[in-house]
Amino acid sequence: MARQKVILMFALVAATLFSGAFLLAIGTIAWMFALYHDKMVAALQFEPIPQNPPVYHIRIRRPRVAQPAPRQTRITHSRALAA
Repeated sequence: MARQKVILMFALVAATLFSGAFLLAIGTIAWMFALYHDKMVAALQFEPIPQNPPVYHIRIRRPRVAQPAPRQTRITHSRALAA
């Protein structure tokens, strides 16, 4: 009889601890869901950045300035010797 009471008491304590831990886990999950609900919805609605960047076709027009005709320099005999 005493042995049966010990087993019954052990089962009651084990069931109470298990139920408490289970309720604590459910409460934690519900609390985290309520706390991060907005962030989870935003993450689900996020559109990923495309892998291929858009290609822009831009034409750059820079008209060149006409080069002046090269001047011919006359080298005199005294300048040629001075160098």
